[in-house]
Amino acid sequence: MKPEIISSTLKQMIRRKHLRKLLAKRVDDYIYRKVVVDDSQDLKQVRVKRYQFLSAMLHCVRRNVEKGHVSGRILERIVDVFVQNNLIRQDQSCNRVVQNFKDKYGELPPTFIVFSPTQKCNLKCLGCYAASGANTPATIPYPIVDRVVREVHDLFGGRFITVSGGEPFLYRSKGRTLPDLYEKYDDMFFLVYTNGTVIDEAVARRLAKSANVTPAISVEGLEKETDQRRGAGTFKKILKALEHLRDEGVPFGISVTATSKNIDVLLGDEFYDFYFEQQCACYMWEFQMMPIGRGTDALELMVEPQARLRLYRKWEKLLGEKQYCLADFWNSGVLARGCIAYGRNGGYAYVDWHGNVTPCAFIPYYVDNVYELYENGKTLADAMFSDFMKKGRQWQRDYGLDNWSKPDNWLMPCSIRDHYEFFRNAVLPKEAKPEDENAREALESDEYFEALKDYDQELQGLTEKIWQKEYLSV
Repeated sequence: MKPEIISSTLKQMIRRKHLRKLLAKRVDDYIYRKVVVDDSQDLKQVRVKRYQFLSAMLHCVRRNVEKGHVSGRILERIVDVFVQNNLIRQDQSCNRVVQNFKDKYGELPPTFIVFSPTQKCNLKCLGCYAASGANTPATIPYPIVDRVVREVHDLFGGRFITVSGGEPFLYRSKGRTLPDLYEKYDDMFFLVYTNGTVIDEAVARRLAKSANVTPAISVEGLEKETDQRRGAGTFKKILKALEHLRDEGVPFGISVTATSKNIDVLLGDEFYDFYFEQQCACYMWEFQMMPIGRGTDALELMVEPQARLRLYRKWEKLLGEKQYCLADFWNSGVLARGCIAYGRNGGYAYVDWHGNVTPCAFIPYYVDNVYELYENGKTLADAMFSDFMKKGRQWQRDYGLDNWSKPDNWLMPCSIRDHYEFFRNAVLPKEAKPEDENAREALESDEYFEALKDYDQELQGLTEKIWQKEYLSV
């Protein structure tokens, strides 16, 4: 099967119920050949994990189409916007933009950005990196939001954006909301992290109409864990939002932050079965508590290294045995060849609610700000070439991006979480500014430094043996 036939095969799989499993198998076989058999550059187990993830994505969606909870019309639109424009990259105008960027800057552009247009939120979750309980939450004016998205589209050739917050569905500026943006940029695909509590019938209906958005609903586990961190009654509101999305056929995912408080739940099966089988999620993202924002006072919420290793083994089983489309942004570093921050190709940079451009949503330090860039006649592209971004990309290349066949330990992919001492000494430049007072205090705290340094040393001892035996030696 040629790449250009993938889209048509997927559409036939959606339309033809009696041929759905057969066509899904054809696509699955193609993914296996392309990712595992034909790719001789990556380590074998890296290729296998990447295939398992893509295969799980295919089958999670197929199962939900068969259950009638994902609209065929919306899926066909997603094939056009997400699969063709992002996975297969059939849009030649997009490819020309990418080449123009490389010709001008000497490097390929980031593949996408994560964008938080507003800090405003109706919840106050313990340890929230957005510190959304600020007295006056920041919101970026709609013309600036529009320009940022336009530059990703026109300067980066990007056709995918992740929207975060705050709570994105509370965004209001000059009579506009973010769904206005999704409808305007109809050849782009948007993944929106949301607490789900404001997704009613009207919101779900509008998402179904634009058909280029998938919400990732944040939970902490089941009802007890979610309400404990997010507030009483939140879980029931989330279930209602999922019902509205299913009724409209909008594919959605689940986002969960692993902490010391919910680790036991995440190591069991009930949590995953509930969201994938009963609630019909198409995918799940797991994050691990990074103590920034209000979390700087909550180091005890971090998942201990031993528990993180158990989560890694759990991820392997859920992906390989149950075909649940799940990625842990620390334990699943092999899927993306390590860290995806610092504006690397295949990765992203982050723009927060103040317009600060940081390497990652979990690195609360910045050099550039979009307001200042625009006032000085520059663009978002210029922010990709600060010393901060360039040092981060150099570390990524040294760590494995320049040698896929023998990279360093991608089970420790994160520069700030897994290599904190190196990050402070060799990546974070003196001119970098903290996003807020908590980020400043983290820089000045010996206790914080030692806690993360000790964490990394213990994790290194646990994961290096696995990396050597199960990845490098296979």
